[in-house]
Formats: sequence, structure tokens, C-alpha cells
Amino acid sequence: MTRRLLKRSRRMITVVLAALLAALGLAVASGAVAVSAVAATSSCAAAYSVPNDWGSGFTASLAVTNNGTAAITGWTVTYTYAGTQTLSSGWNGTWTQSGKTVTVTNASYNGALAAGASASAGANFNYTGTNAAPASVTCTPAGSVTPPPGSINATPASLNVTQGSTGTFTLALSSAPTANETVSIAASGNTGLTASPASLTFTPANFSAPQTVTVTANATGTGTTTFTATGSGYTAATITATEVAQGTGSAPQLHVSGNKLVNTNGSTVVLHGVNRSGTEYKCVQSGGIFDGPNDQASITAIKSWGPVNAVRVPLNEACWNAESYVGSAYAGAAYINAIKSYVSLLNSNGLVAILDLHWTDGTYTGPSSGCSSAQATCQKPMPDAAQAIPFWTSVANTFKGNNAVIFDLFNEPYASRADNNNSAEGWQCWETGSPCTGISYPVAGMQQMINAVRSAGANNVLMLGGEEYSNDLTGWLQYEPTDPDHNLVASWHSYNFNTCSTQSCWTSQVAPVAASVPVVAGEIGESDCAGTYITPLTTWLESAGISFLAWAWNADFPCSSGPGLITDYTGTPTAYGSAYKAILQALPAS
Repeated sequence: MTRRLLKRSRRMITVVLAALLAALGLAVASGAVAVSAVAATSSCAAAYSVPNDWGSGFTASLAVTNNGTAAITGWTVTYTYAGTQTLSSGWNGTWTQSGKTVTVTNASYNGALAAGASASAGANFNYTGTNAAPASVTCTPAGSVTPPPGSINATPASLNVTQGSTGTFTLALSSAPTANETVSIAASGNTGLTASPASLTFTPANFSAPQTVTVTANATGTGTTTFTATGSGYTAATITATEVAQGTGSAPQLHVSGNKLVNTNGSTVVLHGVNRSGTEYKCVQSGGIFDGPNDQASITAIKSWGPVNAVRVPLNEACWNAESYVGSAYAGAAYINAIKSYVSLLNSNGLVAILDLHWTDGTYTGPSSGCSSAQATCQKPMPDAAQAIPFWTSVANTFKGNNAVIFDLFNEPYASRADNNNSAEGWQCWETGSPCTGISYPVAGMQQMINAVRSAGANNVLMLGGEEYSNDLTGWLQYEPTDPDHNLVASWHSYNFNTCSTQSCWTSQVAPVAASVPVVAGEIGESDCAGTYITPLTTWLESAGISFLAWAWNADFPCSSGPGLITDYTGTPTAYGSAYKAILQALPAS
């Protein structure tokens, strides 16, 4: 949902990615040329491709692979163009150009590559005439290091355990031992937490099967315990467990298990909450970061409505990335630190924070265009590759390790609409980001954004909104991207003015997805200052175990012009807000 703009029922359209670069997961458009060259040390290789070419400019992609037997700590790629190609902007690395020669050095987060591991980088270029691929591409590794025989993998790496209860983590080996391997678990720090069993045995046959360790908290202790798992010839793993006092309200650390969201104890968590709108538009419209207060009193007001356990916070990539057209007082470090502080306050109040990429760059004037500006000042059909990838890389680096934060990769895709309602092509664009007919800027698909988050080392739960402004989930399972952490959630938006707004549609289109993966209704609402739509909707959602959050906790949104929940930040409800408050208060305590 965008500020001062109601979402209408829409059918989305998109254009499809032509091919995937084999085994590397890089999108390559039709006619793109892939060139691979191995450095002299035979430990580093780079593959060059062009996912998008729009006649006067193009996107270049690099896939860097460590094809040696030792890990490397960094890499540099060089190549030379024969034509007029001129560097515009790059991401996932430091891009420079001298004459016709381009040099790319790894970023801080993607330089260290184990044997067989890969990283990606991309850039936009301008050109005239012919866009020929470079004749050769050279990858030079930085200092190599001798890898250990293997490592002990722990999941999760941190957990909270409430006094008098238990939590769990799992251990597995990254490579097979030559004989049975005993992994011992030692504790240091808070003595109120203990781990059982104190050792595990892995065989050459079951080395990769996770084994469970139970952490038990006593009734009175608090503080952190570090559990260290060690084995002969394997890199040790550390797990940080924090004993939490009863009633402190720490937000649950979440991951996906089957079709459920669960906490570190394996208990199902269903999210109920609100969207705190403002941080998507204030920084680019009228100066500021939040529209209204962002203090403890304002959060207390949200919690006063009932068993709320989640708040969705829409973000603007230009403000996070400190793009030049955003005032410096509301961009970059100022914006990031404000969001970090708000997330910390939400978490300390027991609330999961859902961070949503709401507004993105890119010129789009096709069907359902929200504005003609290339700046991030309105809804766009898909995120732009040039800024969305750096945005998610930075967000992931900022919040990795805190699994009480969920990343909603893009608010409301409507790629199909740009391509004359071609749903199949729309879903392909949604997944891979190329080609996307009708969208003039290079697009970041869901797979590319997942890759950016995981490459940063973040294993947070990821929400992926469907097509048609996230109201259409019919292609979600077919086009579901790959996630090495298996932590994907389908995001669904439901308003009384959407196409899928009847129980028969929910049963036929949403329920099959919810049977396979968790579904979160990230936005629900109605435009008539009533509760006649959300009341039966939430009844159905509860029966299906689907999480939901209402749009929007913002006193500037009167319910007569859109789904505004409140008239002031003490929590005084509108008529529509009164209906939602009654829904929340009828829920069992979380």
C-alpha cells in the first residue's frame, strides 16, 4: 500500500528471464555472451554475461568462482572492452575503469571464498554502437589459505531461552570423517544454562545429518552462555544462548519449519500486528524519517490493542543507500541508525520487526504507473537492480544474527501489468529479474535478492510477495526461488478492492500455498471505514494458521480515503481501526 494511493485490484504482467547461467544461478538474457577465463594460479575464474541490454546501456554480471583446492581471501577481475562501453555504477564489488579496461575488486563481504564457492558482482554501463563482450576475462585471487579438513556447523548460532524452559540447536559436520568423530560441547558464562547431551558421535555415513542439543534454563538465572562444539580436525562452532527472564518480552527468533514459522524451541509462531507506515516516504517527500513518534509510548499504544507480536516497517532504498537526491540528514547513516534503533525497541518489546523494501528507483510510465520519476518516490512494478541489491546486502549485514527481524524483499510486485497482462512472463520476471518487458530499468528478481542476503551471511526469514500487488499467489510455488537456508515465506496482501477477495478465492488460491510454505498476510484492510471485509478474512486466516498485519498505523491516513487504523498516536481508533482492534482482542494471548 502506498501513501495517499489506494491499491486497486490488478492483474500483473511481466517478462521472463531467458536463461540461467549453468550451475551459477546468474541470469543471462537472450544473445548474451559468456566468457570464462582462469587465472594463472588455477584457483580463480570469472564468467561474464549481459542479463540486460537496452540499446544505450546494459547490465554486466560477473560470476567469480574459486576453482582451486585452497580457500582465497579476495579476488580481482580485469577485462577490456573493444567499444565505447563506459562504467555508470556497480555493486557487490569496487568497479573502476581506465580507458577501456575494467577492474573489479571484491567487496568486504564476498572476497573470502572456500574451494568451489562463488560470488557475484554487477554493474551498469552506457555505450553507443556495438556492445561486444570482452575477448577474455582474468580473475586473480588474493592470498590463499589452507583450509581445515572441515567444520562443525551449528543452527541457529544464537538463541534465547526463557527461565524454566528449554531451547534447541543442531550440529552437523561439513565433511565426512574417516572414522567415527566425537564432538564435545563445553559451556562458559552464565551457569543457569546447560546443554544435553554433552557430546555427539558422527559416523562417516551420517556426518551431515543434524543432531539436536537441548539447552535447559534454570528458574532464576539470566545472562549469556557460550557453548563451544569441538572435534578433532574440524573447525569449532560456537553457539550463544541467552537466558531471558519471565515476562521480559524478548521477540522470538524465527525460522521456517515445513509450512510453519517456529521459534528456537520449535513452537509455532503466528504473527499478528500492524504496518507502521511513514519510513517509506517521509525521507523523500517532506523531510524527516518517521511520520509521527517512534518512541516507547507509541509502541505501548500499539501493544495496547491486544496480543500484537509483529510490526511491519516499510523502507525506502534511496534513503538507506544515501542516494544524492535525498537530504543527508535523512539518508545513509542517519536513516540506518534510526531504523536500527526502532527495530531494537520493537524487539525489546517482544515484537518481531518485518523490514519491507517499499519504494525503489527506476523510471516506469507503463500501466498502473505511480509516477514518472526515476527516483524512489512511488510504487514501481519491480525493484531496480542497481540499488535494490546493495540495499539488501547492507540490510542483511546490519541485521544478520537477529532472527527476530524478517526481510520482506519487495512490497507489491506487478511485473505482469507492464507486459500486457502476460502472467507467465510476469512470474518469470518476478523470479529471475530478466528479461522484463515493459520495464525500462534493470530489474532485481527475487532470486537475485535472496542471493544478496545469503551472500552477506544472513539467514533471516525472507518474505516474497506474489504478483498483482502481492494479491496473486497462483504462481508462487511454481516459480519459488532457491534458498540455501530454506527460510522462505509467501507474502499475501488482501483488501476488499483486490481481485482475490472472496473466501472461495482464498480457499482455491491461498490455502494450497499455505499447505507448503508459511504464508504471512503482510497487509490487510478495507477502504470503507468498516470491518465487514477484515472480520471474515481474519476468521479464515486464523483457521488456516496464517499470520496477518493490518494497514496502517498512521494518523495521517483517514479511513475515509484508505485503510487508516488510528486518528492519533495514543492509539485512538478509526471506525475501521475499531473493527481491527476487536479482532486482535479476541485472539488468545501470545
